[in-house]
Formats: sequence, structure tokens, C-alpha cells
Amino acid sequence: MIPFDLPNEGRVTLKVFDLLGRSIIKLLDENFAAGHYEIQFDGSQLASGIYFYRLEFDGQIKNRQMLLVK
Repeated sequence: MIPFDLPNEGRVTLKVFDLLGRSIIKLLDENFAAGHYEIQFDGSQLASGIYFYRLEFDGQIKNRQMLLVK
């Protein structure tokens, strides 16, 4: 699960990248109302390892690291 909070309504883009910076999957690219959200990430088709996700909202970009263990 990838949690995030939005202070107001707006367009959200959420992408997952590998260690080399290649885009693996785009999870979101749509409008959301203000509030708390948790987006499920299915990594069953990916190898175990470190991945990054980038959340873009209202001109802000947040990058976070995640560890996928199978």
C-alpha cells in the first residue's frame, strides 16, 4: 500500500521506478478530492528489490523508496 494525504482537490500522478530510474508502472493519473488515500501496489510481476515511487500533486513532487520482498 502506498499512503498519501491531499490538502485540497487536484490532479495526482503516481509512478513506480526501478533503481536505474526506468518507469515501471503508472498507478495514478487522475483527479482526487482532499483526504487520505492508500493505493494498492501489486508487485507480483516484479523481482524483489528496491523501487522508488514518485507522487506529483499541485506542483510538488515527493519521491519515496520501497522494498519489495517476495
